[in-house]
Amino acid sequence: MKKNKSIDWKNYDPNDFYDELIAAKGKPRRAATAITDYLGNLDSEEIQARQQAAELAILETGISFTIYSEGENIDRAWPFDIIPRVISLREWETIEQGLAQRLTALNMFINDIYNDQNIVKDKVIPKYVFANSKNFREQCRGFTPPLGVWAHICGSDLVRDKDGKVYVLEDNLRVPSGVSYMLENRQLTKRVFPELFDNTSILPVDDYTNQLFDMLASISPRPQDHPKIAVLTPGIFNSAYFEHSFLAQRMGAELVEGADLVVGEDDCVYMRTVEGLERVDVIYRRIDDDFLDPEEFRPDSTLGVPGLMRAWRNGKVGLANAPGAGVADDKVIYAFVPDMIRYYLDEEPIIPNVPTYMCVNKQDQEYVLEHLDELVVKPANESGGYGMLVGPHSTKKQRTEFARLIKKNPRNYIAQPTLSLSVAPTLCDEGLAPRHLDLRPFVLQGVRTYVTAGGLTRVAMRKGSLVVNSSQGGGSKDTWIVDEEN
Repeated sequence: MKKNKSIDWKNYDPNDFYDELIAAKGKPRRAATAITDYLGNLDSEEIQARQQAAELAILETGISFTIYSEGENIDRAWPFDIIPRVISLREWETIEQGLAQRLTALNMFINDIYNDQNIVKDKVIPKYVFANSKNFREQCRGFTPPLGVWAHICGSDLVRDKDGKVYVLEDNLRVPSGVSYMLENRQLTKRVFPELFDNTSILPVDDYTNQLFDMLASISPRPQDHPKIAVLTPGIFNSAYFEHSFLAQRMGAELVEGADLVVGEDDCVYMRTVEGLERVDVIYRRIDDDFLDPEEFRPDSTLGVPGLMRAWRNGKVGLANAPGAGVADDKVIYAFVPDMIRYYLDEEPIIPNVPTYMCVNKQDQEYVLEHLDELVVKPANESGGYGMLVGPHSTKKQRTEFARLIKKNPRNYIAQPTLSLSVAPTLCDEGLAPRHLDLRPFVLQGVRTYVTAGGLTRVAMRKGSLVVNSSQGGGSKDTWIVDEEN
């Protein structure tokens, strides 16, 4: 009896959007041939069974994230779609080079800003851009961390427009999250489609935690084979706590809260244990600067460690990411990254920025205010998709409010054209349908630079939505970098 196939690629229609798997009706992209052929030979019941198997595995292994709703912390199962996003290795190699180039320039910028400020003296970037940044830390002036690296871990968000061109949408340099979900997505996909990994050259991502450990070890103040590394978490109620515990476990590191650590009279950091104090060499901190050290930042913080900044400045502990790195995690600073690359590296940017209007510039502000219904407006320092206006999907009331906010504090807002984000086939309530997505690769920088093979693909599960954040209804997919030559 002939199977009733659920996926007929000739009837799948991505409309006018660039589709990551399908080049034209019935014609998969070369790198996606294996997955599209495979899915085309499964009937609807088999596909549904595999999606349900993935969702059951998520529940069994406790892959979750936390959202805040009406004063409550609510744990949600991680939303996952079994159809992967596929990128060819040939294209990825260029993206990888562009990400490494970008983080190198960003780290040079941060070090320059806290020291000589040559980029300001040479009139490449106006001083007000960082002087008015809420993430510029006076406490970091005159200091250079080991290797000159401030942002050791970066998650840059990439998007593809309808012409197929890839852009950097933003850089996340404070406490970028999501890498644990990238790793878990791969494990889930291996369980759902094991045979494809035997027959397709899909680049692995499993070595990330080893790479992370090696990078953290490279900034240890005590050169040794196995430094003591701790992951500093705000605690179980933090939305990314699953990731904190996941990474600590995978690295063989200690998972600690601020109360577990103490700075001694020798300015070294120690962890409280049942056997007494044990020195910590490197802290991978998942706490914002404001809460890191009550002696230097918010005095009412109970999440941080008194004296931690002193220990760091005196070279007694490594901190990743370094305090103050967030000065470059600013959507106004973002607009100048191409200029940074040209200034510090004497190179042209490999991956372009999305065109950006800075509301602090009078001409840009006038344009933005006249075209609010067409643009995406973002506050300089928010994350997670909060506090932004998506013009084409906004109401007149929302646009009036944003006009008021922009006029009140123009430095705090930038605007960008609404891109026609690329789509990928996604299992939805109505069956297979195109959904918009982005990509967050993770870049590590220490003695050397490492870029994940792909990253976390986030997908807007609601039809027509451009909001991919899991906290606002988004989901995720595994990301395959496929070597077409093998």
